[in-house]
Amino acid sequence: MSVEVDALLQEAKESIEAAQNYRSELQQRLHGLNQARKQVRGSSGQAREALRRHFAELQVAATRLLTERLDALLAEVDSIEADSVKPLDDCQSLIEHGVGQADELLREGEAALRCGLGEKEDKLGSFTKKAIHIQLDSLPEVPALVDVPCVSAQLDDSLLVLLRDRAFRHGCVSSHPPVQIDELQERPGSILVRWCKVDEDFTAADYWLQHRRSGSGGSQYEDSYIGRDCEFLVLHVDPHTDYLFRVCARGEGRTEWSPWSVPQTGYTTLASHEWCLGTEGYVLSSRRNIALRNESSQTRCQVLYSNAATYFCGQTLTFKISAAGQVDRRDSLGVCVGNEKGAESLQRDQAVCISTKGAVFVNGKEMTNQLPAITMGSAVTFDMEVVSLFPVGNNVSDGCSFKLRVTIGSGNREVVFDWLVEQAVDGLFFGCSFVHSGWKVLVF
Repeated sequence: MSVEVDALLQEAKESIEAAQNYRSELQQRLHGLNQARKQVRGSSGQAREALRRHFAELQVAATRLLTERLDALLAEVDSIEADSVKPLDDCQSLIEHGVGQADELLREGEAALRCGLGEKEDKLGSFTKKAIHIQLDSLPEVPALVDVPCVSAQLDDSLLVLLRDRAFRHGCVSSHPPVQIDELQERPGSILVRWCKVDEDFTAADYWLQHRRSGSGGSQYEDSYIGRDCEFLVLHVDPHTDYLFRVCARGEGRTEWSPWSVPQTGYTTLASHEWCLGTEGYVLSSRRNIALRNESSQTRCQVLYSNAATYFCGQTLTFKISAAGQVDRRDSLGVCVGNEKGAESLQRDQAVCISTKGAVFVNGKEMTNQLPAITMGSAVTFDMEVVSLFPVGNNVSDGCSFKLRVTIGSGNREVVFDWLVEQAVDGLFFGCSFVHSGWKVLVF
């Protein structure tokens, strides 16, 4: 086969490969378009359903409230009518009784005038006595119309104007939530979620973060965080499991929350940091990420290590103090190369730590720089990065040592220094030691 044919064959293969790649890229973009269309149509359908449901509930509630108000006003009219008509009815009964007496007296008087002379005197005497008894000059008082209630209803269009104004401004439709999740960063047994505003005209007072397992059917979102921060570390997540996260915000001076952000999927491949079981003087939580220094060993207490070398450079290791006991200079929280058995403190070689008094130790030597004393609620962070890698001794086969740049943070202060590790390690242990009981520390 000639050189020209080989060149054409090679060019054809490259063209075919380029076409395959091009087709694959186009198919991915089609998939992205389908996902975008699905999001637009799905969210639009949900918005329509939410609007219909909300306004139907408003109509029912408004009808109920107006009916209740109408019934109350009608009951008030009934009460005024009953209270006002009763004295009129009593007066009418009195007048009707007087008319009856007058009719009877008239009949008796006319009969007395028509009777014979023999009985006229008796009849006229009896009539006169009866007339005096009835008191024909005494008449009941009838109230004037101005003194009688004239019931009326005062109604205006102010409520309708208010309802019209509020109805025209009630609810809104937005095409984009004002807040979106910006980053999902895996941490050991946890996921750091960061979010940001995408609407510059929106001023947020609080944020609300929720999460749930992805693909778990009808499971509900769980509240993760409500506050002013724009990031939160969601703990107690299972490795290699997808979780959905969403966030919304409440505007300054508002009571209602904004629409939820587009859910984002996050996961971690890193197992949770755990304390080692079986160390005398410590009690662990069910997840083994919380250790409590108890009173079982008062005279001597070993260092409580992690169950494995699970801390790696580039990660942030955090110790959160949820309960505090008596402070001792030998107390320590830190990171070390090996889990040296029998050690009572991390203030030793091949370890960096901080004491509860705020002193920082590197390979057992105290630094001049100090951090704030550790108390209940304190959070101590360790961050490390490899600065250099170089051989130990004259022979490369002897091994390599690391120089690590260590940053320890506590409160609002940090200490930065270089730490020389004598041997190459894949991961580091972490540990703690407390002389006195009562200390409780969460690691993540």
